[in-house]
Amino acid sequence: MANDLSHLLQQWYPQRDSANWVLGTVYQTEGPCYRKPGATMLFNSLGQQFGLLSGGCLESDIHRHARQVMHSHKAMTLCYDGSDEDDLSYQLGIGCGGTVHILLQPILAQQQYLQLDALHQALGNRTGGYLYQRIPDAAGQVENRFIATDAPSETMTSASRLIMEAGQQWLVTQIRPAPHLLIAGGGLDARPLVAMAHQLGWHTSLWDPRPANARREHFPTANRIIQTPVDSLADYARTEKVDATVLMTHNIGLDAAALEALNSTPLRYCALLGPQHRRAQVLQAANLSEAQLTTPIAGPAGLDIGAELPESIALAILAECHAQLQQRSARSLSNPALRIPAKMNTDSGRT
Repeated sequence: MANDLSHLLQQWYPQRDSANWVLGTVYQTEGPCYRKPGATMLFNSLGQQFGLLSGGCLESDIHRHARQVMHSHKAMTLCYDGSDEDDLSYQLGIGCGGTVHILLQPILAQQQYLQLDALHQALGNRTGGYLYQRIPDAAGQVENRFIATDAPSETMTSASRLIMEAGQQWLVTQIRPAPHLLIAGGGLDARPLVAMAHQLGWHTSLWDPRPANARREHFPTANRIIQTPVDSLADYARTEKVDATVLMTHNIGLDAAALEALNSTPLRYCALLGPQHRRAQVLQAANLSEAQLTTPIAGPAGLDIGAELPESIALAILAECHAQLQQRSARSLSNPALRIPAKMNTDSGRT
């Protein structure tokens, strides 16, 4: 299950008054750590945990402290130092070697649920904003603020920073809704693409006007299934704030019509399934040149990982899309200089 804040709040909101809850947040790190500042996790009095603040090695101890916060109704901070032999995190053998600072806050109705209800509603409307969390001193102050904003950020990641305001330290996290992926084409190979995007926590819409395609029983995790005429796609993409699209109808006319409709929208990623010669055919059918494209087409779609079957093709496409949305290079982490060999024949590539 996805560990982003939007999905955590979906677990919390229906049960917000039926149990005691604590919000855990990574607010500062030094050195290599599994999660970065802004990472969140929820704990409740029923023993449930949602999300991760480490690789799974610290959560039991954090939950023990969270139970104290549930009883005291006061915030607290924790520090786990992976470089200190006397520290619990070192003894657990987590291996990262970094230091992580964690904020635990009780979620109380009398304190407006730490503004999490407002944040939940904003994300439900596909609007982001800024969450301010007060870092407490020994008195355990509990205070959050949320400022909604519709301004986009450069990447899909929620960025965090510590600030000082009137002598008090705050963690400020920019929250943005999950990426919205629009898939044009409801065939067999779209099924793993929708399923994997759902696993990532993305919002997915599936469009296909053909009655035999895009059936709900084949796409149980799709957020929306659309079977309207193609000329409605542009308005839908703008209204629903679509970030990325994959054209995979296996029909040149439909792909071209969808591309023509979506070319007027500010997409951050656009992929077209099929080899390079098919890309030229789709562009010609859409009466578009490369220079007229609002968003450059990734076609053949995806990274070159040797994908042949629908599942691996979906992986290749989502990896490329993820890198584009994050503005990352998609290079090897262990060897950034490593170059993946070029495709032997890009004109025959399935993706």
